[in-house]
Amino acid sequence: MCASTVRPVWLGVVLLFVLPLSPAPAAAQGRNLDIYWVDTEGGAATLVVSPSGESLLVDAGWEVGDRDATRIASAAGQAGLKRIDYFVATHYHADHMGGLRALAALMPIGHCFDHGDAIEPENQRWLDAYLSVCRGKRTIVHPGDRLPIKGVQAEIVASDGQLPAAPLSGGGPNALCADAERKPQDTPENQRSVGALFTMGRFRFLDLGDLNWAKEMELSCPANKVGQVTIYQTSRHGAFDGAGAPAHLYAIRPQVVVVNNGPRKGLGGTSPGLPKVMSAHYERIAKTPGIEGIWQQHLSLLDRDHNTRADMIANQEETAECKGNWLKASVAGDGTFTLTNGRNGYTKAYKAR
Repeated sequence: MCASTVRPVWLGVVLLFVLPLSPAPAAAQGRNLDIYWVDTEGGAATLVVSPSGESLLVDAGWEVGDRDATRIASAAGQAGLKRIDYFVATHYHADHMGGLRALAALMPIGHCFDHGDAIEPENQRWLDAYLSVCRGKRTIVHPGDRLPIKGVQAEIVASDGQLPAAPLSGGGPNALCADAERKPQDTPENQRSVGALFTMGRFRFLDLGDLNWAKEMELSCPANKVGQVTIYQTSRHGAFDGAGAPAHLYAIRPQVVVVNNGPRKGLGGTSPGLPKVMSAHYERIAKTPGIEGIWQQHLSLLDRDHNTRADMIANQEETAECKGNWLKASVAGDGTFTLTNGRNGYTKAYKAR
């Protein structure tokens, strides 16, 4: 096991965590909240740039040379960034932590947040990779903690298998739980995923890392603890045999779903360790009550018959030909937001409920 999980005495973060909850600041600066889903071909790297100009990166993709790190740095450059102010490690798997060291060689990374040092031997390499960048500047987070990024409220809703004790504002009893399908717990590291809810006015974005079906059920049953959201980034990259529990997905009722899949990973594919049975993953998302848009990082080559509209898919090739196009949400202070496809410039406007 690695070193101590004691939190560093970093006064700025500690003060933010102990202050009582308060409404997210308005976008007084006149800038939008921007969210980039950087293509890591079935990994995860989500870049949040707040109206204050501060940046927060959730995960860093694969260790495939410096491919994913370069793509993250390119998106950061397009956002006008020269550094990543905050980094969140959802969990220590290769597709989430692999690119971090290469990224740190390309641009400075500020303070880091994670679920602690609990790990299985097969994932020690990725904890070590994380610590090689973040040792001495990390904070272990718990449900209810807030990240210190200015201009948007970023609240932790899952970490190290722990979930909020009571529903957040907008949450409450969930009638979908009564006859809901239950599944056994997934691998421990997915269960430990750090999940965060980003709120600005009426707009709410939920990223739960690779939280699995059984943990989703704990988060949403018997009470939905997060309420309804505006944008939901799919857990498990849209492999909805191991995530996407209907009692959870249909309770949070996302207006827009972003699937961070790869050409042959995630949406339409089977989760590792589960029977190789094709599931209607895309169809389950499409049945979400009130859904207004489904955007994909990749065309699923595993299930070509079940994909969203071509102009809402950022990448359509096999890995060897992939250009690594991003998806981007830009959110105004009044709750209006647009999704843009970096491949073709296609843009669609929405209004947060």
